[in-house]
Amino acid sequence: MKPKADSIVATQEKFTPPANAKGPFTMAIDIGGSGLKAMVLSGKGEPVSERQRIPTPAIPTPTLVLAALDKIVKVLPRFDRVSVGFPGVVKRGTTLAAFNLHPKWANFPLQVELEKRWKKPVRVANDSAVQGFGAIKGVGVEMVITLGTGMGNSLFTSGRLCPGLELGHHPWKKYTYEDYIGRRGLDKYGKKRWNKHVQEMIAQTANTFNWDHLYLGGGNAKKIDFELPEHVTIVSNETGLLGGVALWNDETLSSKHKA
Repeated sequence: MKPKADSIVATQEKFTPPANAKGPFTMAIDIGGSGLKAMVLSGKGEPVSERQRIPTPAIPTPTLVLAALDKIVKVLPRFDRVSVGFPGVVKRGTTLAAFNLHPKWANFPLQVELEKRWKKPVRVANDSAVQGFGAIKGVGVEMVITLGTGMGNSLFTSGRLCPGLELGHHPWKKYTYEDYIGRRGLDKYGKKRWNKHVQEMIAQTANTFNWDHLYLGGGNAKKIDFELPEHVTIVSNETGLLGGVALWNDETLSSKHKA
């Protein structure tokens, strides 16, 4: 689907899913440091609406972000459930930290709050985990790294998510991974040195996790200008939404264990 401009359509008309689309319909949401994105997916994970995107509020508190998401809901077709990718640590539907949003996200019950607002079942996971569900093949050890405002990551073994990993803030070199290959690193070191750091990150994670395949996503993945090693692939930003259906199929995120 071709993305819309960075604003909600003015007509406020709801999109109508194709006649042959079958549910359950999932509203997939990707909360980012610079933009909030959403689309509705069929039971097969196919888009049944245009992708909607609006800028993340300048002061991205929970109150302001949720108000912005309410605007998106009004212009999307009906949905049966919700999947949310969140840029931070998530445990059992609660956001423990969001280093690139606002301190008020600490211990915020996002899943419960959205279920109250929209009267639909909700699952919340780290945004890289959701993107991973949309990208992985389900074979061996697969890792996802998102290069955006910060550095997101997720790890899968035979298609199953290993929840709770937060590699971006792990010590690396003199600082952390995110300090070198997040947006701060890109701004500080420039594109040439940033690309060198990304190459070093690929080698380091290969040695640490012995992944069989690495997927690179996020808005800054398009700035990579070197030839990628074998078994490393750049994935579209839309995989952060398309993984929303698979999020409901993962047993590690069942009602007994959401992460």
